Amino acid sequence: MPASGATDAIVYVIDDDEGARHSLEFLIDCAGLKVRSYPLADAFLKADPPLEHACVITDVRMPGMNGIELAQELKRRGSPVPVIVITGHADVPLAVQAMHAGVFDFIEKPYDDEAMLGAIRSALARQADRDELQAERGRVQERLATLSAREREVMEGLVAGEANKAIAYDLGISARTVEVYRANVMLKMQARTLSELVRMVTIARIA
Repeated sequence: MPASGATDAIVYVIDDDEGARHSLEFLIDCAGLKVRSYPLADAFLKADPPLEHACVITDVRMPGMNGIELAQELKRRGSPVPVIVITGHADVPLAVQAMHAGVFDFIEKPYDDEAMLGAIRSALARQADRDELQAERGRVQERLATLSAREREVMEGLVAGEANKAIAYDLGISARTVEVYRANVMLKMQARTLSELVRMVTIARIA
């Protein structure tokens, strides 16, 4: 069964070994997940498939661009898609290199089907969390855009933990005026508490 919230999830398999590729496709399909495969990393990049709600499984050794280079290229392009690298026993040093390249996981051949499916589900779950965070960031940024310049100044003081009187002193306005701006900020940001407002601003500032 697919992970919760991952009904649109898709797994991309990249392996020049046709038999291994089809075997992995069959395993993933039987697990109820969507799957597409490519024989080479270059073919995958050229196809430029959507990477939201996705994870990539790639063999470490392939003609042309290898699995680690693919992970590095995806990272260079700013894609947060989780990459699982399949490696032979003799490829452990490469696996270490893969982890440094930001690879989500590496699995040694011959792999256990359940271990592979577990890694895939973990990767998709992390991607789903990341997608939700990105969506929430977008919602918060839309709300931030509705604030006036003065409301933003008051909000910055609130998020920094300053009291109303301190914010009033810094901005040269009355504490009562700060209270009005504070109420407007909370309303526009749809924040019920100050801690919720702080959380929103923190999310908006995540790179």
